[in-house]
Amino acid sequence: MATNFLAHEKIWFDKFKYDDAERRFYEQMNGPVTSGSRQSSGPGASSGPGGDHSELIVRITSLEVENQNLRGVVQDLQQAISKLEARLSSLEKSSPTPRATAPQTQHVSPMRQVEPPTKKGATPAEDDEDNDIDLFGSDEEEEDKEAARLREERLRQYAEKKAKKPTLVAKSSILLDVKPWDDETDMAQLETCVRSIQLDGLVWGASKLVPVGYGIRKLQIQCVVEDDKVGTDLLEEEITKFEEHVQSVDIAAFNKI
Repeated sequence: MATNFLAHEKIWFDKFKYDDAERRFYEQMNGPVTSGSRQSSGPGASSGPGGDHSELIVRITSLEVENQNLRGVVQDLQQAISKLEARLSSLEKSSPTPRATAPQTQHVSPMRQVEPPTKKGATPAEDDEDNDIDLFGSDEEEEDKEAARLREERLRQYAEKKAKKPTLVAKSSILLDVKPWDDETDMAQLETCVRSIQLDGLVWGASKLVPVGYGIRKLQIQCVVEDDKVGTDLLEEEITKFEEHVQSVDIAAFNKI
């Protein structure tokens, strides 16, 4: 009967083993305990009230450390929240107008959408106003015609004024070398032949005889021509027509005036 009673009774015979395991667990989490606590937490003392008391002290100490850390975190969060609330309130005070004006912009668009249907049913008074607008349009057309007439008149006056101004004639100064056949050529007669060429836009200038060699001299004569009327090709063609006296013609210098 005593054996059966003990079998059904909940008696903790190996409590010191579980106490030792719990102590090692908390030492791994919170660090090793002091030497006094180790002595009191031995197999013989763990089953007594001293072992339980030391374990409670260790746990309470660790909880107090965690509690202090949590209090610091909570204080930091409270300070951050208070700063955000102050910032939000300052922003709301500094910008009250956009919220007041936003509903006004929303009520403008429906009025503009309603305007086209009202124009369809126009009254006689509105028809008269449309006729007045057409009359104004005719006045504008008359003003445009008057402006066009004035513009044409000014253009005509400008063209007449420009036509009266003397136009600049492009001229060139040409120095020609006229070479005879030999030293027996009459150079005076050769110059007379050259100067006998008369063309519109051609004016003969000074001349001189320049020795070439072996008793032969060439005629160097200057002339002024209008570029639009007389060209160098025409001059050479006219001078070389005097075949009895002229062998060739060269351009020694050519300058624009």
